[in-house]
Parts: sequence; structure tokens; C-alpha cells
Amino acid sequence: MPNLPRIRRSRARGTGQVVVRPAPLVHELSASDLTWVNVVAPDVETALTLAERFGWHPLDVEDIVSKRQRPKVDDYEDDGYLFAVLHFPVFDQTVQRLNAAELDIFIGHDYMVTVPNRELLPVTRLFRRCEEDERLREHLFARGSGRLLYEVLDDLFDYCFPILDKIAHKLDVIEDEMFEGRSYEVVRDLSNVKQEIISYRKIIKPERSTLRVLERRVEAFLPEELELYFDDIVDSAERIWDILDNYKEVVEGLESTNESVISHRQNDVLRLLTVISVTILPLTLVTGLFGMNVLFPGEGTHEAFWVIVGALAVVAVATLGFFRLKRWL
Repeated sequence: MPNLPRIRRSRARGTGQVVVRPAPLVHELSASDLTWVNVVAPDVETALTLAERFGWHPLDVEDIVSKRQRPKVDDYEDDGYLFAVLHFPVFDQTVQRLNAAELDIFIGHDYMVTVPNRELLPVTRLFRRCEEDERLREHLFARGSGRLLYEVLDDLFDYCFPILDKIAHKLDVIEDEMFEGRSYEVVRDLSNVKQEIISYRKIIKPERSTLRVLERRVEAFLPEELELYFDDIVDSAERIWDILDNYKEVVEGLESTNESVISHRQNDVLRLLTVISVTILPLTLVTGLFGMNVLFPGEGTHEAFWVIVGALAVVAVATLGFFRLKRWL
């Protein structure tokens, strides 16, 4: 696996002043006695402020400011809220690779807080739509925090499928290039797409069991008629996993086929070189005999030269004819 590129760290020059990072923006919407707060990559101070406002456990604050947490669901039944950590695939432009983005979710009876460690476009877009469309906001918020959570997760999993489509397109392109004389370049492309499939599987595999737990625990925040909605989220995760399983088998099959194509072409080259070598071998023997420092019939005459050349031509034609008869050519 290729090494990750090193991250270049810029050094402060000149005055040596410390650059203060702006505090993360806390976006908030309220309707029908429900509040949705969305904040991207909060610092410790912002996390503590939210924890004090909503009554979160101190361990949850550590989780949302840490670098990476595994997918999990913590049910604080006595405190009346649910804490979930989920991961979703995003393409990291800095390293040109598929990475996992973390989404921390707090859900209570009258609020939902989404805390992605980096901007997740489906979450940002849904929040913006609710902000701009009052009717949509009232429609979603009136059904409770559980229904709002479903809408967020549904958009996030819908966002996962275009990434799968891009991987499928790459596999189709690789299959076409494999038989167009670009087998050696295909090795690099196969390595890249295989790395993407592996990264995607690492994200989705622990997510499947976490979503099943979330489906059971979130029922307390859902109206009875909406309990089946989360089955759709679990089905989406399982469908993604099945597609990734198929892609894994396809890329392994393409690797095997590409190796066979490269081996076949190498065998063709070796066969051609062997034919040339074996054809030249008797010619070398004949010229070696007449090149010995002894007398032979016709020595010193033009006729002897042309007789030898004719004999060489006959031997070469006979050798090639024998190869043709054996279907080695």
C-alpha cells in the first residue's frame, strides 16, 4: 500500500504572533417545541457550553472533541437523551483518498444536536432547507426528534450511493483498458480502486451493528406509526455492504484477469524470441563450419558463397515451416 503523503506544516515567520482560530459557529433552528443545533468540529469550550445547556455526561464531551471514536450508541435513559457516533465516507481532497467523517448525534425529546467533525454536505443542505423553508421546518419538526434524525440519516445514506457509482464506473473503465494494451497502467488503477473499496468497507462494517442498536434505542423518541422508518436506514446500510462485497469480488477477479493478460503477453514475447533463437541456431552452425580455417570444396569462388547462402535460406525456411506445422507460430 502506498505511503500517505506527508502533511506540510507551515511555520510562523516574522513577528511570531499566535493566530487565534475563530470559534466554530453554532447554528440553531426551532419549531414546534423542537430545537435542532448543528455545529461543525466544535472546540472544548463550545462542547462544554452545549453540554451544560442540554445536560450531557462529561464523557460525551470528551468523545465529541476527540480525533476519532468508533461507531456506538449510548442510551442515557435517566437523563432523557441518546448519544450516537456514526461514520460516513467522504473523499479527502488533501490526500486524494476516501476517508471516514464522524457524526456525533445527541437526541432528546425536545432537541437534536448534530456534531460532524468536518462538514457533511447532506446535513448542511438539510439544515439550510429547513432554515429557508418554514413549511418544511414545521412539517419535520412537528413529528419529533426521532423523525428529524431519520431525515438526516436518510440523506446521509443517499449520499453514499453516488460514491459507489463512481467506484463501479472506475471498475468498468479498468476492464475496458485491460484489453487495450494498458495492462501495466491498470495495475496502479486497480490498486487505487481496491484501496477505496477497503476504506469504504472499514467504514460500513461496524456501522451495521450500530444502526441495529440505534433502531431499537430510538423508539423512545419516535411516534408509534414511525417506528418502521429506521428499517429503511438499516436496509440501506446492508445494501451498501452487499454492493461493496460484489465490488470486492469484481476487483479481485480483475486483478487475476490482468495478471493472466500480462503473463500471456510475456509468453508471446518469449515464444517469439525462442523462435528467432532456434531459427538462427542451425544457421550459426552452418556458417561456423564454413568459417573454420580449413580447406573446403569451392573455397575462394563466388559460386561457393551463393551455394552457402542458398543452404542457409533453405534451412531457415525449413525450420520456420516445422514451427508452423507444429502450430508454434
